[in-house]
Amino acid sequence: MGVLAAERIKLTSTRSPWWCSVAVIVLGIGFAVLMAFVLNADSTGNAADGPPPLTPSTAVSGISGFGVMVLMIMAALSVTSEYRFGVIRSSFLAVPNRSKVILSKTALVGAYSAVLTGILALLAFVVAKAIAGDNAPGLVLEGNWRAIYGLPIYAVLCVVLAVAVGVLVRQSAAAISLLILWPLLIETLLGAFGSFGRTVTPFLPFANMNRFLNDQVVRGDWHWGVWGSLIYFAAFVAIVFAGALVVVNRRDA
Repeated sequence: MGVLAAERIKLTSTRSPWWCSVAVIVLGIGFAVLMAFVLNADSTGNAADGPPPLTPSTAVSGISGFGVMVLMIMAALSVTSEYRFGVIRSSFLAVPNRSKVILSKTALVGAYSAVLTGILALLAFVVAKAIAGDNAPGLVLEGNWRAIYGLPIYAVLCVVLAVAVGVLVRQSAAAISLLILWPLLIETLLGAFGSFGRTVTPFLPFANMNRFLNDQVVRGDWHWGVWGSLIYFAAFVAIVFAGALVVVNRRDA
């Protein structure tokens, strides 16, 4: 509990978590409002003639597409900033069990991210529904709950991965670059090469998580269901995080 309290003070006494939280809120709610207004401006709701139909997945895409990425940056900075300013050495001197420090930091940031994204997902849905009204018949929760409750799961797993990457590389620029380029560029390029892309896509971690959130947008020759995709991504995150714990206990701070 003492380690958790120390990590809570670190998290709440620095500016970057607050600015990142504001960015996530603006992205999440703002994108839902934007999509609803776009749908109202072109009320055909026909993907061929106007904007695609507004669904829960579309309403919360500002959170899943950009908000979670900001949370990943926040989680990585919570580690790399301590390495940059040497604070991590004091933490390890106070708590010789380094794994306990990293686990406490991950648990705190992960819990905060889960609560924030869960609340924002519901708010984004409600706001989009209120603005779009009858123009969005597909904006219903029945049969689409996974788009809402999947976001906190996604956020927690991404935060764990970001902390692990921060521990492994220890440099803010390197960690942020890897976390942004990986899902946006590397996996997109690998999946764009015809039959090779369709073959390799089922083994890409973020593609699996995106399939869990919305199985209509990710194509490929899948060998398991949507819950299998979640398990695959969780296993990948667990392996990277376990490697980070091994590394942090073996090398100098």
